[in-house]
Amino acid sequence: MIDSVNFFGLLGGFLTTIAFVPQVIKSWRAKSVKDLSFLWLIIFNSGVTFWLIYGFLKSDIAIILANSITLILASSLLFMKIKEYYS
Repeated sequence: MIDSVNFFGLLGGFLTTIAFVPQVIKSWRAKSVKDLSFLWLIIFNSGVTFWLIYGFLKSDIAIILANSITLILASSLLFMKIKEYYS
């Protein structure tokens, strides 16, 4: 059974992670990320990476799960931005 503290952590992580899905889908379909700031993508991906490291250091499954998935989604946008820039 999950306790209420972990429930809120998992729910918050789920909601902030799933918020990226529409942007990734839209960017993928449009094959464009021109409206996304490169600097924002760098800063955000860096921040999520540090949150993931923190989650591992704390052995906090909510932080690890949410930030692992968020990093995959945010990194896909960053890679699309880099590819678009060099195309």
